[in-house]
Amino acid sequence: MTRLNGKTAIITGGATGIGRASAKRFIEEGAFVFLFGRRQEALDAAVAELGPNARAVKGSVSDEADLDRLYAAVKAERGTLDIVFANAGAGSMSKLGEITAEHIDETFDTNVKGTIFTVQKALPLMGPGGSIILTGSSAGTTGAPGMTAYSASKAAVRNLARS
Repeated sequence: MTRLNGKTAIITGGATGIGRASAKRFIEEGAFVFLFGRRQEALDAAVAELGPNARAVKGSVSDEADLDRLYAAVKAERGTLDIVFANAGAGSMSKLGEITAEHIDETFDTNVKGTIFTVQKALPLMGPGGSIILTGSSAGTTGAPGMTAYSASKAAVRNLARS
């Protein structure tokens, strides 16, 4: 399969879970993939599994300087970018009456601010025909008990995609 032959992709939250599985599929389809995540050990394991068409850049989507380093690495090695998969996400259980400012900051800094700046900072490297993929959640449309901040952040991501 070569539907992505010669394409360059970045996947935030790419070292584990949905991100890692997507990276594997993108590479099987011919893409070169940059994985972006916070845990070096998980990034190293993913690159070891995925092979020579994978690179890892350690950082957080909630830190604009880290995102700048990611896109500088993409530009230096590949020159352009075809696919942005804004997959990084955070969320934890917290009842409405127990939510703290720190909980909201962590959730929204990753899920909303991180998604917006992941996409925005990619735009100068993308040309016509590029793809932007955002990971959402059913919690963003239906809510989820105990997941108030997470549900609100995923509703914001859903509307970002619509905008």
